[in-house]
Amino acid sequence: MARLAAFNPAVRTLEESVNRAREAERLGYESVWVTQLPDARDAALVLAAYAAATQWVRLGTGVLPIYTRHPTAMAQMAATLDELSSGRFILGIGVSHKVTVESMWGMKLERPVEAMREYLAIVRASLRDGSASFEGTQFSAHWSYSAPRRGGLPVMISALNPHMLELAGEAADGVVLWMCSPRYIRDVVVPHLTAGREKAGKTLDGFEVVAAVPVCLTGDRAAGLAIFRQTVERYANLPYYRRMMDASGFADDLAAGHVTEAMMDELGGIGDESQVRDVVARYREAGVTLPCVGPFGGHSAAAGFVPTLEAAVTA
Repeated sequence: MARLAAFNPAVRTLEESVNRAREAERLGYESVWVTQLPDARDAALVLAAYAAATQWVRLGTGVLPIYTRHPTAMAQMAATLDELSSGRFILGIGVSHKVTVESMWGMKLERPVEAMREYLAIVRASLRDGSASFEGTQFSAHWSYSAPRRGGLPVMISALNPHMLELAGEAADGVVLWMCSPRYIRDVVVPHLTAGREKAGKTLDGFEVVAAVPVCLTGDRAAGLAIFRQTVERYANLPYYRRMMDASGFADDLAAGHVTEAMMDELGGIGDESQVRDVVARYREAGVTLPCVGPFGGHSAAAGFVPTLEAAVTA
């Protein structure tokens, strides 16, 4: 089986979410990922439940926002979850969005690349060395961690724009992508990751490019597209994503208020098994090392989470 991950955020009941993680492991998916939504369960605790219910599947956050946890608290959480899961944890972090950070949390999102660089330096030193002494303009830390830790625990960051992508290549173990088309990954993501790696004297060998791939196995393609259109419209209204989508070739359609079928077909796989498999293959061809299949439903003809994972396995 080619490398595949599953995007499995907590759904209506935690029991169903845990069962989905078990099914992903049964099907041979190498990792299961969750994200932290502002109004949802704590993603780290959800992964703790997944860890207790599974044996070998790896567990990743794609991603946790940096402004809700000081970097020392993030390192504590990561080391503890990694210990609890017997070394299966992958930490993915991101800056979130201005509307969330400032309007919801009452904080300031300024100079996000600088903030991420400082945050990442503290987290990586804490996990690698068991301590960090760092004085930054946005994040500082002078502390030590005495519990068990894995120095090589993978740390990845979410990135969309060239500067953050270059930081990912330079200082992280991988990048986590969402709503990035294969074309954008090929033409923008990979070149800027490569530039960042070159700054650090490294190549892309061993660097993980994780991309969430929205998919829906369904007998009613029109209904599936209608659901996905709502998702695309929501993210097109967030400035970071809108700039990325404009650079992906969608600028004219989005300016006219149109989320076209062609646009959705570039971003996701909606329809029969061949459409699910084909989109995963296109992401691989664009440079994604680990496609993260994200099944969605929302309409009566959707086949469901597990059948959609099964459809993607042969991609």
